[in-house]
Amino acid sequence: MKLTVVGCSGSFPSADSACSSYLVEADGFRLLLDMGNGALGELQRHCGLYDLDAIFLSHLHADHCIDMAAYFVVRYYRPDGGRCEPIPVLGPEGTEERLTSAHASTPHEHAMSEVFDFHTLKSGSFDIGPFSVRTERVSHPVEAYGIRIEHGGRSIVYSGDTGVCDALHELADGCDLFLCEAAFTLGKEDIPELHLNGREAGEHAARANVGRLVLTHIPPWTDAEQNRTDARAVYAGPVDLAAPGAVYEV
Repeated sequence: MKLTVVGCSGSFPSADSACSSYLVEADGFRLLLDMGNGALGELQRHCGLYDLDAIFLSHLHADHCIDMAAYFVVRYYRPDGGRCEPIPVLGPEGTEERLTSAHASTPHEHAMSEVFDFHTLKSGSFDIGPFSVRTERVSHPVEAYGIRIEHGGRSIVYSGDTGVCDALHELADGCDLFLCEAAFTLGKEDIPELHLNGREAGEHAARANVGRLVLTHIPPWTDAEQNRTDARAVYAGPVDLAAPGAVYEV
C-alpha cells in the first residue's frame, strides 16, 4: 500500500498544509481518508480530480469534510462529459445532509447523491476495492470513526479525531503504520474525549505494538516537535510528524 499525506493540519489550515486528508493506494485503487479545508487543491498534486475510487469521512467537522462541497461541484458540473457516476462515500449518519447544507445551493435536495453513493458508517468490517477494512467508533464529541486498512498482509490505521479509548487500541493492534492524531500538548490541554496529546498517542502506539507512529492533526499553534518528544518518551519505535506530500510504502 502507498499512503500519501495530502493535508495534515489540525482544526484549520496552516500556511504550509491543508487540513486532514490522506490518500491510500493499492492495485490501482485510490481511497481517500477525509477531505478537510484546502485538501481538494492539494489532492490534485497527487492524482486527477476524477481518479478517486472511494472516500472515507471519519466525522463531519469541517476540518475533515468541508472540501467535499467543492468536490461535489467538480463531479456534478464536469465540463467534458457530463455528471460523474456516483463514487462511494463512507461517513457517519447524516453525511449527505451535512454536505448539502455546507454547499447551500445544490440544484435539488438530493443532488449530492447523484455523484456520491453515500454509505453510513458503523463499527464493523467490510471490503472495498482491494482493501479489507475495519471501522470503530472512537471518542469525540460527534460521531467519529477510526479505520484499519489491510492489504497483502500489511496494515494502516488512521485514528481520525479521538480522545483516549479502547477502540483505538483495538484498531491499532499490531499495525504496520499508525497515523494518529496528536492535537493537544501534554500539560497544557486536558479535555477528555476530544483529542490526544503526543504522549497519549505514543502510549497507544506502545500498547498496540505498532511498527511506526506518524503524528498528525497538529494545529498550527501547537509545538509539533514537543508532541514528537512526548511520544518518543513512551514509544520506542520510529515517530514521524506528518507532512504534506510525505509518502509511505507499507
